[in-house]
Amino acid sequence: MMKQHYFLAFDLGATSGRAILGMFDGIHFTMNELTRFPNAMTELHGKYYWNVYGLYESLKEGLKICAAQGIKLTSIGIDTWGVDFGYIGKDGTLLGLPRAYRDPYTNGAPEDFFKLMPREEVYRLTGIQIMNFNSLYQLFRAKETRFAAFEAADKILFMPDLMSYLLTGKQVCEYTEASTSQLLNPVTRQPVTSLLEISGLPTTLLHPLVDPGTVIGTLTDALAEETGIGKVPVVAVAGHDTASAVLSVPADNPNFAYLSSGTWSLMGVETETPVLTNGSYENNFTNEGGVEGTTRFLKNITGLWLLEECRREWAKEGRNYSYAEMMQMAEKEATSPSIVNPDDSRLASPVRMTESISAICRENGLPIPASDAAFIRCIFDSLAYRYREVLEQLSGMIPFPIDKLHVIGGGSQNALLNQLTANAIRKPVLAGPSEATAIGNCLMQAKAAGLVADRWAIRRIVREAFSLKEFVPQERM
Repeated sequence: MMKQHYFLAFDLGATSGRAILGMFDGIHFTMNELTRFPNAMTELHGKYYWNVYGLYESLKEGLKICAAQGIKLTSIGIDTWGVDFGYIGKDGTLLGLPRAYRDPYTNGAPEDFFKLMPREEVYRLTGIQIMNFNSLYQLFRAKETRFAAFEAADKILFMPDLMSYLLTGKQVCEYTEASTSQLLNPVTRQPVTSLLEISGLPTTLLHPLVDPGTVIGTLTDALAEETGIGKVPVVAVAGHDTASAVLSVPADNPNFAYLSSGTWSLMGVETETPVLTNGSYENNFTNEGGVEGTTRFLKNITGLWLLEECRREWAKEGRNYSYAEMMQMAEKEATSPSIVNPDDSRLASPVRMTESISAICRENGLPIPASDAAFIRCIFDSLAYRYREVLEQLSGMIPFPIDKLHVIGGGSQNALLNQLTANAIRKPVLAGPSEATAIGNCLMQAKAAGLVADRWAIRRIVREAFSLKEFVPQERM
């Protein structure tokens, strides 16, 4: 009988986090959610922060549950969203709470930065999609506004590295997470010194990069004793949540595209080398780091954030809908005559999402959705149309055909949107697993432990462990 290994994945999203226990005996993989906890931005004096101390307490709770259940962990891994970071002083002190990417202080920052270095040059050096909240522009604004934490900082730690630091006392800079910052060159995989210098940023802000699978250290003595879990190793997994998710795409060959579907939709492919072309620049695609030296060539698309904001708005007005109810409402609606661009800047952080969608429809001579159900269907049809648009752009920039689209993450459970997407792109859509990020986190730990050979072995394990649902193109619904 093969030994059972236990891997604890902390999967931290921009709205909630989970502690997931992965169990692997060398052949069979299963998982179990231990805890789920909120993660919300905190607004203070016009600035938006992440409460990492609250997250730290939630991580400790997950460790205590494992200890109480007598689970002997092989290791722990942490993944989070991208770009955000904490400032660390020379003595190791965390200098306040990390700023959140939706903080409006970076509005207009790219345009100001391009006065120092042309947009085309920034993209040529980094291969990263221009978005105002990229770490480069956060640092640029922090220096410009003389943000106190920036001025006192010796290093920065991206979010998964920061949480690992709180657990171990060891500081690292994991590659896939750092690759989202627009501070690295995708070919050399090192910080772009000239980019930092021209913006007046210290060239020593980042620690040397480490690859996914690197053991950072063990839990601190105090934490090991407080939680009762002992001196468990903490592994730098693919720290960016999409990198972990892509690792667990259940593909059986390289000719696939993926759609990591949640608050954000991230559509892309896995390539052996970065794609730095006029087309990738003009279409604003990004080259982020993957496991085993691969590149995640993708585009960030505003995803189910549109629906989440409408749902929040309706709840305030006393109309509380479950996700199942919203699916049923949309299914009863005819195809929406009003298609909006989910990436319209007015939809990024509106006061009222429905009013912003209505304004865009009015501006373009389109019918304004007349009911909550019509808004939901408008959002789904608009997302499916946008997915087709981005997949067509993607197909024109890569050297291999795309046979199918794998939808992973929470959105993979949205059967209506998956079918609308298959109809729109005229290719099969394979949906699942929904917990792709936590799975990739756990199985990267298994690889670090020497139990899995490579990413294709991981994908084979995922295919065998989870049931997937296929959606084939149909006539318009």
